[in-house]
Amino acid sequence: MIDVRKFLALLCSGTLATASCLLPATSAWADVKAGVDAWSAGNYDAAVKEWQAPADRGDADAQFNLAQAYKFGRGVPLDLAKAEDLYCKAAARGHVQAADTCGLLLFQRGEREKAMPYIQASSARGDPRAQYILGVAYFNGDLVAKDWVRAYALVSLARQSGLPQAANALAQMDQHIPLADRQKSVILSTQIAAETDAARARLAASTELGSPPPRTAAAPYPAPEIASAENAVASAIRTAGSDSPATAGADYTLSPPPPMASRPTPPPPSSRPSPAPAPAPPKVAAKPKPAPPVAKPAAAKPASGPWRVQLGAFGVAGNADALWSKVRGRPELAGHGKLLVPAGKLTKLQAGGFASKADADAACSRLSASGVTCLAVRD
Repeated sequence: MIDVRKFLALLCSGTLATASCLLPATSAWADVKAGVDAWSAGNYDAAVKEWQAPADRGDADAQFNLAQAYKFGRGVPLDLAKAEDLYCKAAARGHVQAADTCGLLLFQRGEREKAMPYIQASSARGDPRAQYILGVAYFNGDLVAKDWVRAYALVSLARQSGLPQAANALAQMDQHIPLADRQKSVILSTQIAAETDAARARLAASTELGSPPPRTAAAPYPAPEIASAENAVASAIRTAGSDSPATAGADYTLSPPPPMASRPTPPPPSSRPSPAPAPAPPKVAAKPKPAPPVAKPAAAKPASGPWRVQLGAFGVAGNADALWSKVRGRPELAGHGKLLVPAGKLTKLQAGGFASKADADAACSRLSASGVTCLAVRD
């Protein structure tokens, strides 16, 4: 069971260069700030010396800063295992940026169960890498209950943020997730985006009220790699047995995925031995079975409502028809009929039947993320 209380503390500090919830003693604050000043001036040895003592006493900002130093190999020998240990210590004390990094590093090393609470907290704050990982977990039913609507919504938000792996994952999900679930995800993604915006606003407000100046080294650091969509789905097929994402709820005939090259990972801390790899499932030759009869789905009821999504205005009506042929299969437009509205010498292409402006805006947001520009208009 995930201990949620431990990670609620992550909401108490800022994502970049903030003090933790329980402010340290004045001397510790001064030491950490002096280290930041030395780091900014390029004096890494002096910065590390300033941070070491408060980090040993449990100051989250000092621990995060030392983790940065070990990750870069500046002022100390490069040591990725030591960096990970310090990131996770700072995360346990409520340092949000450290928590984001700790979760990704743990996930990358294969400690998915330990990483998942951090991933969930990061996703709730709108981190696209965490949204992608959590979305794939919901798709696979890996450490969370399988929820394809939420999976598609989270990965769609990651794609809107520009994460390249998300586009590949959505292409694979399109092959397995029913259209009705993809339609539901359009509204859910809008709700999740609003919730993450509110969480970031609360976080910013708590940071501004009475917090001292930043005490964190703000130098950029390379983000940990995350699994590709192909790796994520292949991993689910290996671990889920007969109920893989390729066969859940329906019979699909898919060729087995090609073996994926393993990625090098940093050595784990000596206090935490690396877990043994899970044995591969035995290969059993399955006797072919006749495909079960597939029930023909009932025709979708046309949507009705006063709002529309306008996809463009064209001087040649045939161009409107050509665009509609490209987008009519999108889940955002399923059940919404094509409308050709004359406007002088132009013909407007619209999809009608949206119940509210929020519904039309949500569809437009998802379409725009795929390169289809549009706007919400009222009938």
